[in-house]
Amino acid sequence: MPVEHEIKLPYPSVEAARHAVIAAGGRLDVPRRLIDDRLFDTDDQTVRQRGGALRVRREGDRAFITYKGPVQPSAVKSREEIETAVGSADVAEAIVVALGFRRWYRGEKYREEYLVGNARVTIDETPIGVFVEIEAPPAAIDETASRLGRGRDDYRLESYPSLYAAWCRARGLAFGDMTFESVRDRA
Repeated sequence: MPVEHEIKLPYPSVEAARHAVIAAGGRLDVPRRLIDDRLFDTDDQTVRQRGGALRVRREGDRAFITYKGPVQPSAVKSREEIETAVGSADVAEAIVVALGFRRWYRGEKYREEYLVGNARVTIDETPIGVFVEIEAPPAAIDETASRLGRGRDDYRLESYPSLYAAWCRARGLAFGDMTFESVRDRA
């Protein structure tokens, strides 16, 4: 099965991230759009306890269902990723729920995608900050990060739910959905 390799780099603003990506030779491939991710698990969190994730993604009029396996030891975040487009996110969610899974997290982000050499580079504007995500083979991640003026000490390997959980803990807030509306109401 395919293995996804990625890292995140925090940026102070969308403008700073966009400037860095374009200065590194980035060419816009997919324009900015809202992505709505919903993660599912069993009541006893079997998928997460095994290090996996089950996601249904809404991206405009497109929808995807994804399984991500446990993170493999690496300087970058490497894990199995099985993904396919589905006709309807609502139907995919209904199937997942009918199989005994429940939604435990929802996260939103605005994303635009660039190509930088052999890497796919996204600018993710989330309710808790801006991140540049680099997805490529590990050597290409290092090369692309260097072109962005960053190194391994800057790499963030956490998932967005993990970053959000830390953001909530730092503010004494209960973990919930990471949507623009919910975070605005809690900040």
